[in-house]
Amino acid sequence: MKFLTIVGARPQIIKASIISSTINQFYKNKINEIIVHTGQHYDYEMSKIFFKEFKIKKPKFFLNISNLNHTAMVGKMIEQIGKIILKEKPDLIIIYGDTNSTLAGAICGAKHNIKIAHIESGLRSHNLRMPEEINRIVSDRVSNFLYCPTNIAKKNLLIEGFKKMVSKKFFNYGDVMLDIHKKYKKRLYIKLKDRDYYLLTVHREENCKKLILDNILDNIIELSKERKVIFPAHPRISNYVKNKIKNHNIELIKPVGYFDFGNLIHNSHSVITDSGGVQKESYFFKKNCFVLRTETEWPELLHSKNNLINPNNDNFYKIIKKYNHNINNKFNQSLYGNGNASLKILKSLHSLMNKRSI
Repeated sequence: MKFLTIVGARPQIIKASIISSTINQFYKNKINEIIVHTGQHYDYEMSKIFFKEFKIKKPKFFLNISNLNHTAMVGKMIEQIGKIILKEKPDLIIIYGDTNSTLAGAICGAKHNIKIAHIESGLRSHNLRMPEEINRIVSDRVSNFLYCPTNIAKKNLLIEGFKKMVSKKFFNYGDVMLDIHKKYKKRLYIKLKDRDYYLLTVHREENCKKLILDNILDNIIELSKERKVIFPAHPRISNYVKNKIKNHNIELIKPVGYFDFGNLIHNSHSVITDSGGVQKESYFFKKNCFVLRTETEWPELLHSKNNLINPNNDNFYKIIKKYNHNINNKFNQSLYGNGNASLKILKSLHSLMNKRSI
């Protein structure tokens, strides 16, 4: 049985690592996994380092498709993945999350009549201006096996009528990111010398536009008067940010690997981010997290509206200062399953694909 795994960005590589590890541990002689890396994250710190950290086998195919506009990128990916499908003839395509690589893999699978498994299915921000939201909706629509990380994600699919679609099967076995967090707990909870800072990440396209980014940085500068800020800057904005934050209590660092970033979260006072993934990782570490967006695909993590910070708000630093205390211990601890989602997903896929071949 041959599975084609499509990855291209940091979160996908991390999620794919636990599935690959579980295949090697329990299905080594039953499933042949072939990894395709689209190259969407072309910077070493944003991509290759995660293959090294998690000891994932080198991708058989690296497409080197990056630094293009959305339509050009997806189009090129579809063309190249299509050629790989014709060559490898996989039984199943596995896609993760909501990137352009996810969308391209989904469209290719559907066009070539290959079964598709979407891991992290059913997430919705309900903001169609976000490229990621389009990617989620289309990928779910054409996938056959949908693995939801939460009950809310599963309910989203029910609301959208997926139960009536005979060709689709969807499940909530939990979040594979929790599996990873539990597996590597000893490497994620290392104490650093510095343990009182805000951890900041900004990467979303809409937040990297000059006016919005300037407003975010102005507010962060205000917060840095109270407490140090550590900022692993995305390559697309690092040079601009460097000039903007000169002479302020903000430490600009390069993007770091999964374990180093986990230690940064663990030792932080609280987290400020526009990443849904970082929002969730902050929850695993029981850290208060402020999300620089007007909506989130992880609504179960919002204990109040104060966690959502409109990045256009001129004085959002005041909200963060006012509500900057850790109340994550009030959250339901089983929101994302029990840390065994990857094995449940593979058991399900192996069974479903075997039934199909009979």
